[in-house]
Amino acid sequence: MKITEFLGLKRNIVILLAVVVLIGAGEETWMRFLPKYLESLGATALLIGVFDALRTFLGAVYAYPGGLAVDRWGHRRALLAFNAISICGYAIALAVPHSAAVIGSMFLFFAWSTLSLPAMFSVVGSNLPEDKRTMGIGVQALVKRLPILIGPVVGGILIDRLGVRGGVQAGFAVSIVFGVISLILQTRLTDTRIATPAFGGGLIRTVRAFDPKLKRLLLSDILIRFCERIPYAWIVIYSMDRVGVSATQVGLLTSIEMLAAIVCFVPVAYLADRHGKEPFVIVTFVFFTVFPLSLLVSDSFPLLACAFAIRGLKEFGEPARKALIIACSPEPQRGATIGAYYLIRDVLVTAGSFLGAALWNVSPEANFLAAAVLGGAGTLYYSWTQLGRAAAATEIS
Repeated sequence: MKITEFLGLKRNIVILLAVVVLIGAGEETWMRFLPKYLESLGATALLIGVFDALRTFLGAVYAYPGGLAVDRWGHRRALLAFNAISICGYAIALAVPHSAAVIGSMFLFFAWSTLSLPAMFSVVGSNLPEDKRTMGIGVQALVKRLPILIGPVVGGILIDRLGVRGGVQAGFAVSIVFGVISLILQTRLTDTRIATPAFGGGLIRTVRAFDPKLKRLLLSDILIRFCERIPYAWIVIYSMDRVGVSATQVGLLTSIEMLAAIVCFVPVAYLADRHGKEPFVIVTFVFFTVFPLSLLVSDSFPLLACAFAIRGLKEFGEPARKALIIACSPEPQRGATIGAYYLIRDVLVTAGSFLGAALWNVSPEANFLAAAVLGGAGTLYYSWTQLGRAAAATEIS
């Protein structure tokens, strides 16, 4: 078997992977430092919480229209539009170094990462057979994290040399250049078809048509994402202010996280396509839960490195989870179904950002412990539903 066939590298997917690398390389020089950048611009803890909540909220409300756009326009036109919107956001954030402008430009520069998510899933679903979709998602996830190995380190170096403001603004400029190159690449995408939704009825009818397996996964995922979101905006601040690491070291920690994730993707995707996806999803939920607990005992760079490695391993079963979503989202309304899933999940999880800010004002310990409790609840619920399904299947047989 050719390596391209083994990895599911069809033409459209290769082009999409190249675009993911370019956009990610630009965004990762500044994205993880935005809470610190906002702080340098005079933002309060509440405003930083608003930033993190808005990031989650936009991921929610943009996912469904992004899915509808893919179903109606096709992959190529939709992705070109999302990329162009993001470039406008980078330009505003660069031109106006004010916390309000940065918050406002988020409505634009998060367009790619939020609106394009259903499109990426749909490209995999349309170009690969079911027994290759976990591998396709896994390769996409691996490639997406390659720029994260370098981007945060470069961003940290820029910040250490130019200061927080100068370094982040330089990152915005890089994103503009890479975004334009990505636009050129995406003109070479081909649509296998322009989908026409099989039925109308909007969001409510789409949700009512959810597969029962998708509903169970959604509830578990909501709890797990609360675990992720509560400490999310505060991890860099905790690392730099409480533990005392530099911005460059934060970049190195992110690289450690990504290396831990990258080594998992291909072998786990191969196994999940052949032996079932659910066990790998459970393992990934366990790592989500353990990460905030590991932060509690991290008072030095080596211990933070271990914690960030655990954070990387939370990606262990992410390709399997996403392949399950694709499998439960049949054509011709796949984009709308995927968008509705993320809309529900992320609208609810937006509250986790405000909860995280409130808990942070109590103490970092309260923030991290609350996150772990919710992660444990999500892991136990999903494990219980899988045991129940296995028991039912045994009785039927």
